[in-house]
Amino acid sequence: MPKYIWLLVIAMAINVTGASFLWPLNTIYMHNELGKSLAFAGVILMFNQGAAIIGNLVGGILFDKFSAYKTILFGTFLSLSAAITLSFFHGIVPYSILLVVIGFGSGVTGPVMFAMAGSVWPQGGRRAFNAIYVAQNLGVALGATIGGYVASISFDYIFMANASLFAAFFFMVMFTFKGMDQERDRQMHTSVIEQGKKIQNKSAFIALLILSTGFFVTWVAYSQWQSTIASHTQDIGIPLEQYSTLWAINGFLIVLMQPLVKWITGIVTSTKAHIYIGNTILILSFVIGMIADQFVMFAVAMAILTVGEILVWPAIPTLANELAPKGRAGFYQGFVNSVAAAGRMAGPVFGGLIVDLFNIQLLFFVLLFLLLIPYGTTKLFDRGTKQEEEVEQAT
Repeated sequence: MPKYIWLLVIAMAINVTGASFLWPLNTIYMHNELGKSLAFAGVILMFNQGAAIIGNLVGGILFDKFSAYKTILFGTFLSLSAAITLSFFHGIVPYSILLVVIGFGSGVTGPVMFAMAGSVWPQGGRRAFNAIYVAQNLGVALGATIGGYVASISFDYIFMANASLFAAFFFMVMFTFKGMDQERDRQMHTSVIEQGKKIQNKSAFIALLILSTGFFVTWVAYSQWQSTIASHTQDIGIPLEQYSTLWAINGFLIVLMQPLVKWITGIVTSTKAHIYIGNTILILSFVIGMIADQFVMFAVAMAILTVGEILVWPAIPTLANELAPKGRAGFYQGFVNSVAAAGRMAGPVFGGLIVDLFNIQLLFFVLLFLLLIPYGTTKLFDRGTKQEEEVEQAT
């Protein structure tokens, strides 16, 4: 890989490791340490994700029109400033506000990192993005593993560690990324907003909406592992460091299971089938999570969840790319990314309300029902486009 890809990989791993000290523990900290309801924690996480969506759009516009280096530096500076402040002030009011600022700053930074990977190594194709994806999940695994043990000593140290790694990322960007502006290929990038101004193919966009409905539901369910299920593990006496280990299992398995996924997708070539299989595996993980009362059972559920995730998550953008009319691939990819963020926004609020008003068991039953929806959306989403193709072939 080119030098700049290695720099992006190392920087992404550092950045995500720092972020992973904090994000798996947000709900636990607000609910168990600060005494706030799960619904309240869900609302704060919703604002965090909303700020990330806005940050994505701002980062994309700044990247398209100005400088990749300055855009990353801007987003990183915001996150670092908030993280440092959080180290000293982490009552519920500053915590809530600073979490939103971190969401916006990370939102600005994230898409630029991926865009730069494709820009500085266009001939690398999928390999460039795979490298960043693996670095992301390595960071999740490391941060979640270390973060749980640090938090079991004191949450104060979590905030310090988070700020320290954001600082390391900031200085790495400052001193090593400037040359990337000269390497980037501006012809590869047009603003998602500009691409979305005109929808040329109505049936394809309707298909995207149907497909995205199932994707949204899946993310609503998945986000419970970071919110209501996280708090549930604390309520039944599972130590904090063991809960964080679940995300280490997730991150490491995503990396280690790539050969298995390659083998499965080599045998089963239909992208639709990948969603069917992956969604079935996700349902199994929630069934096990519903009856789990010990760490080992939650670990098994997380391992199963991970297998489902790595089958479903790549399949959605692949189908979106196939649906996209010529010149609209960026808009379609931006749309599915926004849907995923919307699921992460709505999920904690939705789950928190059900648990606060009823109980965690009812939530599991609701999630199992909702996870039936992606079977239908996957089956039906492209029916209109297929009919249109048949008409065109007949004429």
